[in-house]
Amino acid sequence: MKGQKGITLIALIITIIVLLILAMVSISLVMRWNIINHANNAIRQYNEDALKEGNFLNDAETYLNEHFGGES
Repeated sequence: MKGQKGITLIALIITIIVLLILAMVSISLVMRWNIINHANNAIRQYNEDALKEGNFLNDAETYLNEHFGGES
């Protein structure tokens, strides 16, 4: 069986261990930095700002139509 190509059991175990370590580090960073709450706050802030921008653009369009005529 010498010279046989393929994944050995040792290589497979090492790969699984490395993946588990990466998963543990990622989960601990997410929990420590509270990334989920930061993402939710960013979404909320984005939605609020998008609404403000939409209102501003509507007001600007109304102003321009009132003062300079024209329909859009």
